[in-house]
Amino acid sequence: MVDTEKAKGKAEQLKGKAEQAVGKATGSEETQARGKVDEAKGRIRQKAADVKGKVKAAIKEPTS
Repeated sequence: MVDTEKAKGKAEQLKGKAEQAVGKATGSEETQARGKVDEAKGRIRQKAADVKGKVKAAIKEPTS
């Protein structure tokens, strides 16, 4: 599950970067901005998956 979320996050980042490139090539600041938002959402999704994985691992590991 965590790997799936990380993959979705990476895909969203790549989509954002592509959208930014299209916006830059066409001179569309709006498209560039949407690309930056998508890229940021992808990074957040990846970080959330990392945290989720660490929490699950911490729950499984008993602390002494």
